[in-house]
Amino acid sequence: MAQTSSTGGRQFDIGKIAKDLVFTALIAVVIFGSTITFRTVSAEGGLALVSRYDIAFYVIAAVVAGRLLLWIFFWSRVPVRKEEKKTTLKERTTALREKLGKGFAPVLLIFAFVFPFLPFVDRYLLDLSILILTYVMLGWGLNIVVGLAGLLDLGYVAFYAIGAYSYALLAQYFGFSFWMCLPLAGILAAFWGVILGFPVLRLRGDYLAIVTLAFGEIIRVVLLNWYQFTGGPDGISGIPRPSFFGLPFRRGEGNFADFFGLDYSSTQRIIFLYFLILALALLTNFVTNRLRRLPIGRAWEALREDEIACRSLGLNTTAVKLTAFATGGMFAGFAGSFFATRQGFISPESFTFIESALILAIVVLGGMGSQIGVVIASVAMIGGFEIFREAEQYRMLIFGLAMVIIMIWRPRGLISTRIPSIFLKKRKAVSGDMVAQGEGH
Repeated sequence: MAQTSSTGGRQFDIGKIAKDLVFTALIAVVIFGSTITFRTVSAEGGLALVSRYDIAFYVIAAVVAGRLLLWIFFWSRVPVRKEEKKTTLKERTTALREKLGKGFAPVLLIFAFVFPFLPFVDRYLLDLSILILTYVMLGWGLNIVVGLAGLLDLGYVAFYAIGAYSYALLAQYFGFSFWMCLPLAGILAAFWGVILGFPVLRLRGDYLAIVTLAFGEIIRVVLLNWYQFTGGPDGISGIPRPSFFGLPFRRGEGNFADFFGLDYSSTQRIIFLYFLILALALLTNFVTNRLRRLPIGRAWEALREDEIACRSLGLNTTAVKLTAFATGGMFAGFAGSFFATRQGFISPESFTFIESALILAIVVLGGMGSQIGVVIASVAMIGGFEIFREAEQYRMLIFGLAMVIIMIWRPRGLISTRIPSIFLKKRKAVSGDMVAQGEGH
């Protein structure tokens, strides 16, 4: 019989844990034994093989230690008593989370408005915050398709690319300004969302994901090979910058600084871009919340829960799916137009599948259907990439390990509660366990 040990009313199967740790160590040796232990370096006459047994040992030990922590805190702890007190503690924790959540959004919004003027904020932090807000906007747009309508979209970056190239080409060939191209980019992206929606009307789950993935790759390949129109792999450069009601952000007379009597600074354009993407992100959030309370929003949620029941209620599932794709694509087009004017240069390499995967990971990690969750996940993921930028060799390893731990800890996302669109007498958050996962079933 396996030995067991109890601590504070918890029982641990020591034999089972030991076998699992040995098996984990063997797997870690197989995976990291060749990838980390040996490394090729440049040497005279060719390459030389360098061994790094110490680093491999530390990595394998960290994997085993992490597995042991998972056993302690998640899997091997079996409750034996005090069930009623645990339920009460859970209810108190949920109530406290709801109270904190009500005040979190206004505080976060105020902080976003004053952030560029804080004394410790420099050019690097401004650029990073603009990048985070861009992914927040993209996450909110994809949340309509995945979180509300339950349609798993792996090609969302295609709409992002359509918005960026729409602005760049319209500005290059017709001389349109950013403010003229912004709505046009959103309209064109929404139009392509409808085009994508028609072939996938009868698809669900994994099949839907494969088709949307193919759509994203088709758009990227077309942009890559249509050299005469899109510039191919060379991309499009010299994209015009946005102006403040006709006032450009450059040196000389008649610019933004001269009009307001300020000393010229290159940071002024960065601050303007920050508030521009903040306004676009807030517009996305406002429209999403309003649509969710309208009949079309409730139809999206009904489609997510059960498509067959949705049809039996007389809802036109074709129109529901098309509006979800079009609305989500429109906001991605807005974000793509902003990305083009911020960078001043775009190429197909900026719109690969990894971008779609990153946006989808933000939505899932934050909690599908949760607006605040997307914000938290964007800060964690995009900021996390920057924190571990110096650890280039192990950045993705650390990042992937953190994602696995979070998904085990919070399988429904960081914000697992949902606020119902309609309610009786009192608005009350419900657990994410009562909401469908959003696989298009």
